[in-house]
Amino acid sequence: MILKGNPVSPGIVMGKAFLYKAFTCEVLASYFEKGHEEKYTEILETALTEAHLELDELIASLNFIDAEKAKIFVAHKEILSDEEIIDMIHNAINKEQKRPDFAVKSVFDEFIEILGKAKDPLIAARTADLRDVCNRLLRILKGEKEKNLSSLPESVIVVAQDLLPSDTATIDRVHVAGIITEAGGSTSHSAIIARGYKIPAVVGVPQVLEVIEDGMLLALDAISGEITLSPSEKVVNQTREKAEIFIRQQEAEEKYLSKPAMTADGQHIEIGINIGSEEFDVSLENYDSVGLFRTEFLYMENNHLPTEEEQFHAYQHVLDLAGGKTVTLRTLDIGGDKTLQYMQLPKEDNPFLGKRALRLCLDNSEMFHIQLRAALRASAYGPLQIMFPMVGSIDDIRRAKLAVSVAKEQLRAEKKPFNEDIKLGIMIEIPSIALIADMAAEEVDFASVGTNDLTQYLCAVDRMNPSVSGYYQDLSPAMLRILNFIFEQFHTKGKPVSVCGELAGNPAAAVVLVGMGLRKLSMSEANIARVKAALAGVTIEKGISLGEVCRNLSTEDEVKVYLEKYI
Repeated sequence: MILKGNPVSPGIVMGKAFLYKAFTCEVLASYFEKGHEEKYTEILETALTEAHLELDELIASLNFIDAEKAKIFVAHKEILSDEEIIDMIHNAINKEQKRPDFAVKSVFDEFIEILGKAKDPLIAARTADLRDVCNRLLRILKGEKEKNLSSLPESVIVVAQDLLPSDTATIDRVHVAGIITEAGGSTSHSAIIARGYKIPAVVGVPQVLEVIEDGMLLALDAISGEITLSPSEKVVNQTREKAEIFIRQQEAEEKYLSKPAMTADGQHIEIGINIGSEEFDVSLENYDSVGLFRTEFLYMENNHLPTEEEQFHAYQHVLDLAGGKTVTLRTLDIGGDKTLQYMQLPKEDNPFLGKRALRLCLDNSEMFHIQLRAALRASAYGPLQIMFPMVGSIDDIRRAKLAVSVAKEQLRAEKKPFNEDIKLGIMIEIPSIALIADMAAEEVDFASVGTNDLTQYLCAVDRMNPSVSGYYQDLSPAMLRILNFIFEQFHTKGKPVSVCGELAGNPAAAVVLVGMGLRKLSMSEANIARVKAALAGVTIEKGISLGEVCRNLSTEDEVKVYLEKYI
């Protein structure tokens, strides 16, 4: 049987399916008759012992990968050993005759409610840990084995409805050989993570969890988008041959990786990298700058809002790793498909159009203030610049700049060093700001175009919905025209502009963008060699010609066919 989906991260692999579903369950009020207390107490004790063993194994495995992440689960063990909590669960069983699952849920809900009301955000954030521990106990009591992506016993192909940022924050990069999801498009979080980690991935595969069985052998072709279930020996051999060809192509492109990005006629193009963690391991020869540092992962990998000191040290560490190259820090971009376990975001019918990114930060001024102070302090230790996401108006820009001014004033009063001339920029992702790019350029020092969201809003299509993925057209003539307008306006004002969305990592698109005057592209590490190889094959004159033709074609399909012919 062959399934078909949208290939979003190239590669060809074979492996066993690992069906991933986050555990959820409904706990009903349930009691038992007196006289069975010892039986149900023993069930609870067995569950507690198993939970401790699971956490011990998780901590041991994470200590080899990331000791900081292991601390999260050390805290979970402490909760499991809390005498007050355990005593209350025992009382609920022995005195109130509550069944173990109902006793556990009742006690943890009580503590969650109490801590949730705490004024101290660090204390309130502990509710996320309590929920995790409660879910672990409930899962064990329900007789279900643990499934997570942080520590896998062998190389597998992960099969899921979708992978949220919280799922991939601790993903086991060593053992995840491939990713298949039912939801998502080329710019979904799953796709971006897969490309960043060089993991072959196919998304938008209908009913994948119903068709694929756990442990089933799969042949994943993330170039054609085909997944073969229980492949025959012939298909296994064909898959191995195709994988070898793909690897040879990669090796040919890898020759360009450490070379400067140059067009055939000698025009240098600045290549930035997109990173989503304070830890990244990319040779300094491979890139010219950190074009996008996604700071939300610092928030998502924690079980609390990161403090100013935690953020300051993380940002300083990124600057150290960048070795004197410019780092563009994007302020917190939470909302849409990105959530925080310890922070309740508003329930919205259209979260991608709601309170997210800069809008959320402006409404949570203290949280925003802490991040800005940390970023400003880090700027004293290297070339850091700050960029605001989800900007929709000049008002947004001015409010964000005012918040920076307030943070600067405080740091001056405290005599804490920072770069007084730090550059401030915006992400251009909303058509309303793109269409006044000339005015926006007068307000900021630079801009970077986030083509993922700009395409979504320009085409009025949910980029996470596979049923409308055909309407998401990031190479449409309309998209190319609005990009050309943005580039022209910023160049006219003498302000630098770049593209940091997924379009920048598409080799053919990169050639067209350079032809429209762009001189800086920022992308995941996985795409650098491919893009450099493509740029080396064309002159600026050829790029200009390609750009002009593509902007005047009628459909995206025509654009793609034309580019395939000439690139």
